[in-house]
Amino acid sequence: MLLGFHCAEKREPDNNNKAEASGRMEDEMKLIKDKKIYTGNEVIYRGYIRFDQKITEVGDMENFTEKTGDEEIVTEGDILIPGFIDVHSHGGYGKDNMDALPGEISSMVDKMAAEEGITSYFCTTMTQTYDKIAEAMKNIGSAAEMNPIIQGIHVEGPFISEKFKGAQDASYIKKPDEKVLEEWNKISGGLIRLVTYAPEEADAQFEAWCEEHKVVLSAGHSNALYAGLGRSRASHITHLYNAQRGLNHREPGVTGYGLLTPGVKAEIICDGIHIVPEMVRLAYEIKGSGGIELITDSMRAKGMPEGLSELGGQKVYVKDGTARLEDGTIAGSILTFIQAFRNMMDFTGASLEDAVQMSSVNQAEEFGLEHKGILSVGKDADILVLDGEFHLKNTFSCGKLICG
Repeated sequence: MLLGFHCAEKREPDNNNKAEASGRMEDEMKLIKDKKIYTGNEVIYRGYIRFDQKITEVGDMENFTEKTGDEEIVTEGDILIPGFIDVHSHGGYGKDNMDALPGEISSMVDKMAAEEGITSYFCTTMTQTYDKIAEAMKNIGSAAEMNPIIQGIHVEGPFISEKFKGAQDASYIKKPDEKVLEEWNKISGGLIRLVTYAPEEADAQFEAWCEEHKVVLSAGHSNALYAGLGRSRASHITHLYNAQRGLNHREPGVTGYGLLTPGVKAEIICDGIHIVPEMVRLAYEIKGSGGIELITDSMRAKGMPEGLSELGGQKVYVKDGTARLEDGTIAGSILTFIQAFRNMMDFTGASLEDAVQMSSVNQAEEFGLEHKGILSVGKDADILVLDGEFHLKNTFSCGKLICG
């Protein structure tokens, strides 16, 4: 059976059945063949992939055999890569994780999959009242039951430094509190995977709780000194260069710690605005593809017309591709992940193989997403189809073609 692409009508999610809610129950085995496949482990120059919800075969065309009942998919693009994993995004397409209802969050991440190639997503919260964050945790937890693209929650604030608050509301900043974090985690259904905090404000109990519960500690919105960071348990840096004590010739700061410390993963907002291309290249030259994770840090204004928007209860003005608060502070981004992916190669000269590592492989490894990040047998069939100029043509999430 030979099929071209078409998009089925969207179905309303059924909260009683997660698999059916996502429309990802597949009876036939899909087949894509004669493609260049970047698996995340290797490059197959002329290969094929069979999948339903999971990948059942991937290999070289020299080893390919026809099977009865294959649903062969004809694609416009000739390159297959793993789906993108965005561990830092507040929203997009008019929705924000802090105030969207569960169905709205689910629809938003499907839009991100179709338009940008994001097949695993950490709903990111921000500094607000404890009650509003708790309500967001509840809604995100319900959305995750509807949609398997939602793989976790990133808590960005309120446990940060006022000095480097960035676009966060200083009136709601609090000291790191493991008891509060534990309560939010329970409300969400155990979804918290990453917490941005100011290590200089935290005590050992907070960090110990995070490690015990497999919550990655990320230094961000922080005024920490390099030496102090070395004594902390931070193994991740939130949006490198931005909203943190920067690199100085007498004090390396948070940025220096992120650049120089082996094993520490550094987030990069690769839009050319938050970080100029030359500084992206500097990070890449120092960290290599193994130390960087691409993120969007996107807000609700992504995918919407320019003009007035909102972030964390604050007015945001979007003009010329940049989102700013009234005082001129950069406020999140309107970056799409596929653009970040292309920019990384353009800014640094990184290969497509290295870009795949920074967009999928590293995230899956760091956060223990065992079924994500690589195109291999037994992994979820999160597959992107790209053309020769690395534009996104199609997205499969758990084997399901996702349409905008």
